[in-house]
Amino acid sequence: MLAGLEQKKCKVNHIDISYRTTGQGPALLMLHGHPQTHMMWHKVAPALAQHFTIVTADLRGYGDSDKPVSPPDQSLYSKRLMAQDMYELMNKLGFSQFYVLAHDRGARVAHRLALDHPDAVSGMVLLDIAPTLAMYRQTDEKFARAYWHWFTLIRPTPFPEKLIESDPLLYLHSVMGVRSAGMASFTPHALAEYQRCLSLPGSAYGVCEDYRASAGIDLEHDQHDLDRGHQVTSPMLALWGQHGAIEQCFDALAEWKKVATNVRGKAMPSGHYIAEEVPEQLTREVLDFFASIR
Repeated sequence: MLAGLEQKKCKVNHIDISYRTTGQGPALLMLHGHPQTHMMWHKVAPALAQHFTIVTADLRGYGDSDKPVSPPDQSLYSKRLMAQDMYELMNKLGFSQFYVLAHDRGARVAHRLALDHPDAVSGMVLLDIAPTLAMYRQTDEKFARAYWHWFTLIRPTPFPEKLIESDPLLYLHSVMGVRSAGMASFTPHALAEYQRCLSLPGSAYGVCEDYRASAGIDLEHDQHDLDRGHQVTSPMLALWGQHGAIEQCFDALAEWKKVATNVRGKAMPSGHYIAEEVPEQLTREVLDFFASIR
């Protein structure tokens, strides 16, 4: 479905963000994870578009969105800036309030979006993450082995970029294929799109800057919120894979309850890539949750 929709670009926050939109009803912003693009939603978008006007966007640094170069000692990939991208995109599309469905890196952007723009987020579903600050502070050997890229990609440029650029397909398989479901859940078309976008000039840099920000400026922003008692107030559903590292290494729901006032959650019968492993189950959970908070 997504491949058949016109891909557009919108100038927001000084960069171009690539997106597609379709459907009818309340607005639903859908944000992808790493090392993917908005194409990761292709299995759930048709059903959700029957109930929502969906907007699937590529994060800055990913897909066909811009990949700005950060000045020395300043990150252009903080989740605050990435969230501002999406806030401005939705406003330019005419949506002052909207729901959010986000996975992995996109879910970290959504977390910041709900903190910085609470009146805009009517409710959100976050897939397979715990709060960034909690995950870094509770890192142990098991987590470090499962999420090795968290610690490789934050090395100074250009070392990790060169590793990705040398063989983008090998990188995709090394990150995605080692999870519990292997590569079986990824369709050839989606995988080809992930490879195409990761091979674009600047993509490896954008990916690494995203992770460098999460291990730096994002932690400062999150700690500041924690110190002030600033929490997510939008209704929130946290879902994670029962066969993944979040289930094995963290008490995800307990961690979310420390930073959000209205949150529920559960494990899904999947690994990390919930939208591509169990799309029907995810669609039901999303529709039921958003119906319950209207």
